[in-house]
This record gives sequence, C-alpha cells and structure tokens, in this order.
Amino acid sequence: MPSDSDLIQIVDAALARAARLAGPWLACRPGCAECCIGPFAITPLDAQRLREGLAALASSDPPRAARVRARAAQSAARLSRDYPGDTVAQVLAIDGAGEDELCPALDPETRTCDLYAARPITCRTFGPPVRFEGESLAVCELCFQGATPAEVVACAVDIGPARLEADLVSGLPPQPDTIVAFVLLSPTPST
Repeated sequence: MPSDSDLIQIVDAALARAARLAGPWLACRPGCAECCIGPFAITPLDAQRLREGLAALASSDPPRAARVRARAAQSAARLSRDYPGDTVAQVLAIDGAGEDELCPALDPETRTCDLYAARPITCRTFGPPVRFEGESLAVCELCFQGATPAEVVACAVDIGPARLEADLVSGLPPQPDTIVAFVLLSPTPST
C-alpha cells in the first residue's frame, strides 16, 4: 500500500527533474519566499505531515519549534481578528483574504522554511511548470522571465501516479479544510 513517503518521493523526484529542465529560468532558491505569503488550503495529509514535522523539530531544536508555534499563534490571532467566526472557511472563500500573511513555517530572518521537509504538496509543486494528477499548476511569476511559451512547456513535467494523494487522504479520518497556521497550533494526533 502506498504511503505519504511514497507520494513525497514521487513529487520530489519530479520536481528535481523540473528544476534540471528549467535551469536558470527557475528563480526558486533559499531566501526567495514570494510563494510563502498568503494562506491556502491544505489537505489532511499535509496537516498530518506538518504536525509530525513540528514534533520532530521540537525534539531536535526546541527553540526553533517554539518560534514556529509563536508565529502560528500570531498568524491565527490576526486571521481570527480579521475574519471572525469560521475563520478558515472565510479565509479560503474570500479572494485576497490574508494575502499579506506570511506562512508561520517561514523564518522571517532567513526567509527559509523551518518545516521544509514536512511542507505541503502545494509548496513542493509551486515554481516550475508541472501537471499534478492531470491538472496544470500555476508557474511562479518570478520564474521564466523572458521565456517563450514553448520554452516554458519544454520544461513541464507530469507528477504521478494519478489519484495517489486523493487515495491517501481518503484513508484518513474526515477533517475540515484548514490552513498552516491552525494546523501548527493543534497537537500532533496519537497514531
């Protein structure tokens, strides 16, 4: 039976290929964090991975984990103030909601992800041209500056196998939509 680690291995291998194909067209580097601004929906599988990543960070580097939790609490407080009630539903439904909110996993000084190994699939697939489970995903606006459409298409990769993420998510207990800030505030469920 495939697992989340199988999914991550498949996605990361495809993205490594996309990065090789894109070469200098790819602007994504440590310190480039333009895609780390604004909340977005994450799957229960992403949430589980983030919780586990934060728990591992708490074991290996407690002060850094505490900073991530503090940033998550501050982000959740701002979003709850600006979108009271069902905050997550509002943030996900309202175009531009929280658009200036930094991801709590982003270290604002280094502009790198403190939970990089545990980051959501959306974070892993943003940047180069990719198709995930048959759907073309957006290319980062900072990448492929001056490239022709044909040059962009030549760098596109497919990430498969189809439906693996959906199948893995369907095997988890039903959970409401969520965002990174709220996940990082919740305890790691017992397995």
